[in-house]
Amino acid sequence: MPLNVNSVTFDAGDPVALAGFWATALAAEVESPGPFVAFVNPTGGPNLMFLQVEESKSAKNRCHLDLHADDEAGVDAEATRLVDEGATIVDTHREFGIYWTTLLDPEGNEFCIGTPVED
Repeated sequence: MPLNVNSVTFDAGDPVALAGFWATALAAEVESPGPFVAFVNPTGGPNLMFLQVEESKSAKNRCHLDLHADDEAGVDAEATRLVDEGATIVDTHREFGIYWTTLLDPEGNEFCIGTPVED
């Protein structure tokens, strides 16, 4: 039987607040059974789980989420929307036929918003 991805898990100083950012980003709701864990279940899954940890982020993520918008204008609009919600823009690129912006969420986790990758 093959394995399936159930959750993408983030360490967080404030899991409920960080889940709130991602819920806004992905038009989803936060579910939190307590202050130490929170979940966001975006349409199309997998869910995102946020767990409280004591230490802060100290290095570049080795894994990150790549989100996409329909076109370059959509990438720019979504990046601006998420900056208004607490993200920070790192850089914008146009390479290999793809346009994308790299951002940091409110706790410094990298993620990208780009145009779709052609199959």
